[in-house]
Amino acid sequence: MILTDAEILACMEAGTIKIEPFDPACLGSNSYDVHLGRMLGEYVDRELDAKRHNRIELYPIPDEGIVLVPEKFYLGVTEEYTETHAHVPFLEGKSSVGRLGIDIHATAGKGDIGFCNFWTLEISVKQPVRVYAGMPIGQLIYFMVEGTVINPYNSKPSAKYNSKVQAPVESMMWKNFPEDERKG
Repeated sequence: MILTDAEILACMEAGTIKIEPFDPACLGSNSYDVHLGRMLGEYVDRELDAKRHNRIELYPIPDEGIVLVPEKFYLGVTEEYTETHAHVPFLEGKSSVGRLGIDIHATAGKGDIGFCNFWTLEISVKQPVRVYAGMPIGQLIYFMVEGTVINPYNSKPSAKYNSKVQAPVESMMWKNFPEDERKG
């Protein structure tokens, strides 16, 4: 089941959902609108390697916006910091964003119970489009779960995305490989 606006507010009051900053105008009937943060990132190297750390270059989105192009892949970040301690959060693009040809995630739309961070966005576009920091970019939907959570994300020693920074975070896939395999 998906939480309604009233349930999202009740969970915020109970402390099982946190959204900062929170704006009541962004609360939909069963979702919360999140916004594009000030920073974008792009991978430095054209060819990426899943067994190696791939560096990204970060840069701010200027006040006049920035044009994203189909030939590039961008990492963005939400303006909002969120915590979800008892539900499964899903981040989906807003229909208005999709109708501009902007995809905000390639595969990582689902968060884990215990995810406490800003959301990194995996942005690609179908044609050139100007975007702006602070524009609505997606919506969070919260799903009920059944049963006890044994291993929340923020307590897992293997969790790769627990560092709280309001900037896009590159893939940490390389941490899944033993050290000797990374040397290739």
